Amino acid sequence: MELSDKIIAVGKMQRYIDIHFDDEITLEDLSRAAGYSKYHAARIFRELTGRTPFETIRALRLTKAAQALRDSDSKVVDVALDSGFDSHDGFTKAFARQFDITPQKYHKKTPAVNWFIHYPIEAYYTLKEGTEPMSKEPISRTMTVTAVERPARKLILVRSVNATEYFSFCEEMGCSWEGTFNSISEKFDTPALLTLPQNLIKPGTGNTASGVEVPLDYNKPIPAVCDVIELPSCTMLYFQGAPYEDENDFGEAIGTLWEIMDTYNPTPYGWQYAPELAPYFNFGASTQTGAKMAQPVKKI
Repeated sequence: MELSDKIIAVGKMQRYIDIHFDDEITLEDLSRAAGYSKYHAARIFRELTGRTPFETIRALRLTKAAQALRDSDSKVVDVALDSGFDSHDGFTKAFARQFDITPQKYHKKTPAVNWFIHYPIEAYYTLKEGTEPMSKEPISRTMTVTAVERPARKLILVRSVNATEYFSFCEEMGCSWEGTFNSISEKFDTPALLTLPQNLIKPGTGNTASGVEVPLDYNKPIPAVCDVIELPSCTMLYFQGAPYEDENDFGEAIGTLWEIMDTYNPTPYGWQYAPELAPYFNFGASTQTGAKMAQPVKKI
């Protein structure tokens, strides 16, 4: 069975899970969606994602439960039932195994935990292998630029040693950082891959990291792998690409925005780049909003 066939089959199962997330999902349902036997469907799903289909479904439902506990006043028992668990005790044990904290403590303190993210397998391999997606329309070469004033703040980050881009960063440090940073409700923006200026690089580490900005008074517990630094107030130029239709095109969307940014000169508008003030932020891309990046600037 070719890798391309496996990717297509797993993609079909992922989409079935997304559409029927709140329903009871059986292996027979997933095998029918994939077009393979139950045995082969389960095997290739685990081979490409590292989890069984039902480990994935449980992790997604527990993450949705964690979000409900963080963002609402719902009782733990109600969240447990809404998440498909038959008992409060079973939910508590599963939640603690997933996030290393009981739902009761999480509801009260809402520390950063590793939310599970369901990466679309087809988009992942399109970017990782550098293959051309079956794109119907080229990505629009338009960009908006917005100046955003940032106060003095903290940057919670995970540093790498040898990484230079997203995949080498995930190979070195793992991919759980994105779920962990997404769980922080106080964050200014979505998690980003960072290019650090020389003055923010620690000895023995490289210039590639991941992180989120939070208010200066943020003091909740964070994972031991994270570092915290303070950034001064500054202006950030946000660069926003155009929305696009096919999620497999997100690599092209990021590359297109990079190319346009390379031709942008902020000087006529009274700005100059100031990398010493903050990292370069690569927020990735989504079909709804396009690619997004940010760089610090100062007045000329």
